[in-house]
Amino acid sequence: MATDLIEIDPEQPSVEAIERAAIAIRRGEVLAIPTDALYTLVADPFNLHAVGRVFAAKGRDQHRSLPLLVSDFLMAEDLVTELPARFYLLARHFWPGPLSIIVPASAKIPLKVTGNTGRLALRQSRSRVAQALIDWLGQPLIATSANVSGQPTCTTGIEVFGTMDGRVDLVLDGGHCVGLGSTTVDITEPYWRIIKAGSVTERDISDCLGSN
Repeated sequence: MATDLIEIDPEQPSVEAIERAAIAIRRGEVLAIPTDALYTLVADPFNLHAVGRVFAAKGRDQHRSLPLLVSDFLMAEDLVTELPARFYLLARHFWPGPLSIIVPASAKIPLKVTGNTGRLALRQSRSRVAQALIDWLGQPLIATSANVSGQPTCTTGIEVFGTMDGRVDLVLDGGHCVGLGSTTVDITEPYWRIIKAGSVTERDISDCLGSN
């Protein structure tokens, strides 16, 4: 599989680039795009072939779930069985931004996406590229770090291309992405806990949730 690379302005992505990328996602392809949490692999979570290709591209353990990007609270509500008060506190404070929140997945989410756990990490990104793709497609996107599992996440489009050439179909090169990547917090248990450290600190979350 040959990997294509096209340049994109992350602040003002062209309609042509977004349309090309969205059509590729609809075909079941795997893309790498610039976001507010470094470069990210995106694909259609409802296409099981595409889901399998994301796992293969990363060499990821299939018992680990794949996070999803959503456009807003309404899209999030449609993907879960219930959203506890903690979700709304965190999402209102940190979204759009680099915080993924683990919640119980609804039956419409393929078990393969949840790593057979029935749980799902959701995030709304500040990325105009990601938001434009979600708006064009009208659905959430798989969004997992653009790297081979166990290796650092890529910070430039050229780095993604060099690392994942032949593993993904298309790289949208938006230049250099800065930041620590997103934090993942699990709120499905009585006591919340950080699963992956990133830009949002444990103190930030604690201050937001208080005694909740």
